Amino acid sequence: MIKGINLKDLDPGKFVEEQVESIKSAVGDGIAINALSGGGDSSVVTMLGHRALGKRLRTVIVENGLLREGEAEWVSSVFHELGVDVQIADARTEFLDSLKGLTDPEEKREAVTNTFYKKVFGRLVRESGARFLLQGTILTDVDETVAGIKRQHNVFAQLGIDPRETLGYHIIEPLVQLRKDGVRLAGRELGLPEEMLERIPFPGPGLAARIIGEVTAERLDTVRKATVIVEKALADSGAFQYMAILHSDRVTGVREGRRDFGQQIEVRCWDSTDSRTATPSRLSYEILEKLAADITSEVPGVVSVTYSMTAKPPSTIEAI
Repeated sequence: MIKGINLKDLDPGKFVEEQVESIKSAVGDGIAINALSGGGDSSVVTMLGHRALGKRLRTVIVENGLLREGEAEWVSSVFHELGVDVQIADARTEFLDSLKGLTDPEEKREAVTNTFYKKVFGRLVRESGARFLLQGTILTDVDETVAGIKRQHNVFAQLGIDPRETLGYHIIEPLVQLRKDGVRLAGRELGLPEEMLERIPFPGPGLAARIIGEVTAERLDTVRKATVIVEKALADSGAFQYMAILHSDRVTGVREGRRDFGQQIEVRCWDSTDSRTATPSRLSYEILEKLAADITSEVPGVVSVTYSMTAKPPSTIEAI
């Protein structure tokens, strides 16, 4: 049972100091590696590892083809300014191949997990000589996995899986006592820019978690284009998280007076503090109307846009 640290009890300076020393102690004179996605959790872990290990931390962005538009290049440039060397590893083909033909949400999550840890990252670990993986697991990830709500991609020990035996390396989780609000405080203590800390959460399986049904290059392109529009439109909304979801069935639309079978995008926008519970943001009709117009006119093949009105619970923030 992991004892969480509530926000009111969190001393960011003390927490950072303790985690830096813990990482130093665990890794010793060895090498550690971590995957940087650009989200708050992985960004804070990267800075903790950099402060603890310096050049003995290998930081990698895995370009899995499931990221936002231009994500890998932007994140790499931000951390370069912070003095952290980042390698970009192109694994797009491997991830798409692993997802081919899959429609079940848990099977897709498992495919992303296995491809990442056993194939792509396993290879990177062997090449680096690292025996330790720094990972941004937070308490909410553990809660949802143990409760059976969904299989989080980055939780192993909590499911009785030994990463050293199964994957060949030891996993260090310095943020596992915190939730999102605590992670942001720790990030500020580490000097991360606000543009990184205040980014909305992004799922570990990437855009694969926002496609209902099979994940293909074409469908990824559709949801990626819709994501750009949604994130730009809602950037100043003050919401905790917002996203575009691509549905599986084609729906009937009308273009230029003729019937057009096309895709459906569902927009979700959430008010929350720690992602355990969430309520749909009360967006104005004008914002929703513009979102629908922009998505159907700018994203090829989309003929319908809906807005989710179901709270968490019983819904979840991500679609799968």
